[in-house]
Amino acid sequence: MDKQMNYGSDYKYIPATSKESGSGIEVLPDLYNYTVQIVNIHMIGDPKTSDFVLVDAGMPHSAKDIISAVEKRFGTDSRPKAIILTHGHFDHVGAIIELVEHWQIPVYAHELEMPYLTGERSYPKPDPSVEGGMVAKMSPMFPNEPINLGNNVKPLPADGSVPYLPEFKWIHTPGHTPGQIALFRENDRALVAGDAFVTVKQESLYKVITQEQEISGPPKYLTTDWKAAKESVVKLASLKPSVAVTGHGLPMSGELLKENLEKLAENFDDMAKPEHGKYVN
Repeated sequence: MDKQMNYGSDYKYIPATSKESGSGIEVLPDLYNYTVQIVNIHMIGDPKTSDFVLVDAGMPHSAKDIISAVEKRFGTDSRPKAIILTHGHFDHVGAIIELVEHWQIPVYAHELEMPYLTGERSYPKPDPSVEGGMVAKMSPMFPNEPINLGNNVKPLPADGSVPYLPEFKWIHTPGHTPGQIALFRENDRALVAGDAFVTVKQESLYKVITQEQEISGPPKYLTTDWKAAKESVVKLASLKPSVAVTGHGLPMSGELLKENLEKLAENFDDMAKPEHGKYVN
């Protein structure tokens, strides 16, 4: 393991927490959704075994909370086989260096995310001018500089397979970031959507805190390619998932998911795309 890992100089704790923080939901017997402040991580694997994977790595300074949640579900001193990143925004990699150092495990991400995970490139700056609420207005304070995971991060296999998850395939869902991915399992149509769509209006601080369930497009203040974001939602809707866990908000399933995801795909420009903003056009 390469020990020369570091966060950007703007890495810091973000004082925002939802009422679901610290709680978990067993969505399926082998799919567990856990909320870290305002973002979700996911544990995929049978809790009766030690064969599992962690998806995403939470908020800055949340490593102890994540390790505790993992051990509560899988047992003391348990560790995932790997961490799969849906993308590299600060709220999805906030504890990753501490987790890699603690567990000594590899990280996988789409090849187009690699520059943001190896210290080469910063994401475009958040856009607080998009409408939607206080979180959007707060977004300039969010960490934006790239982290450097060195040789601990590897590109996902080009054939769509997911390391240690043979039943899942990864699906490229750009728009929110260039290399964002979702994970999909055909046999039960389970979807891990990342931030391609979310189930809370992430721009609104009130709705983030209360976790009022509402299907929404990707967080507006950090989405830079709205054409690709729309195509990604249409792609995921075409899979007709039976259950979905997302980067923000509560899990959604059944007819509620079907109807709302189809509605979002059909009306993306009206429901998700901002009326104005520096990345809108």
